[in-house]
Amino acid sequence: MATPTTFPALGVILPRELPADQIVAFARRAEEVGLDEVWVVEDLTFHGGIAQAATVLAATREITVGIGILPAATRTPSTAAMEAATLAALHPGRLHLGLGHGMPDWMRQVGVWPASPLTMLEETAATVRALLHGERVTVSGRYVHVDDVALHAPPAVAPPVLAGVRGPRSLEVSGRVADGTILDMPVTPEYLAVARSAIDTGRASAGDAAPPEHRIVAFAVGAVHDDVAAARAIVRPSLAVLGMADWSAQVDPLPFADDLRALRDASDSPEAFAAAMPDAWVDALAIVGPPDAFRARLEELGAHGVSSVVLAATSPDPARPDDPFAALDALEAVTVSR
Repeated sequence: MATPTTFPALGVILPRELPADQIVAFARRAEEVGLDEVWVVEDLTFHGGIAQAATVLAATREITVGIGILPAATRTPSTAAMEAATLAALHPGRLHLGLGHGMPDWMRQVGVWPASPLTMLEETAATVRALLHGERVTVSGRYVHVDDVALHAPPAVAPPVLAGVRGPRSLEVSGRVADGTILDMPVTPEYLAVARSAIDTGRASAGDAAPPEHRIVAFAVGAVHDDVAAARAIVRPSLAVLGMADWSAQVDPLPFADDLRALRDASDSPEAFAAAMPDAWVDALAIVGPPDAFRARLEELGAHGVSSVVLAATSPDPARPDDPFAALDALEAVTVSR
């Protein structure tokens, strides 16, 4: 696996709740403050990933735009490849395409959750990537059926295809067929070691067929604030998800995993669980503090193999607690002296 520079690229997640008429302003502000990437999400009933990415790419000049993620079951590979190829041709080198399983409950709501999510993701990602690289593709798989299909005009710069996954078997799939992996928050050095091992296993199993490089995108929760205690208080609500079973992949490698589960079991609610976390856990699970400490944590993640850190837009301003633009304003203090 390619080793990235010590200081990773820094990006931000475009909040799914952001009204559509504020998407352009948010993306432009992200570029103005010096961020390297902005990632759009496609969660059920919110905004479409392709529509958001197209809008952001057209409204900005240089910032990389990631789609994290398109659920594999909601589009055929040929359609996903056509959409991505169009954006990549219009904005060369600025698109990263994330594919994943999607949230099981949401996929079941719309009737597309497959019997084998692993197989569907592997067949879809491999086919989309091949089409984007100009290959003529014929596949007769369990879920993907493509007969002698090639894009009329493949993009000159094929966008990297990344798998947004978290468990070991899914990470192996990512290693076999994807150009990178998107890891959901929180990403710690301990989880990174486990994830990279699984990715490397997948790459080894693919041999020469594995993509030549593999980048890791780490989604993270963070708050830039001169008062570390205030920063911890800001991010605590976001850590309540660790009380859910879906986050066992991130929890299991932690040195305090058993204590975390015990606290979770003793807490009356996810919110109470997050509020009772020791400060040391919050510091390990989030990126908090003044700009220098924030940059030091980013460097630590870079040293453990992260290519880019993508932050949830959490406001550190008590006067603007629900304003994602306040998070961008605070991040300018991090980017200005990198």
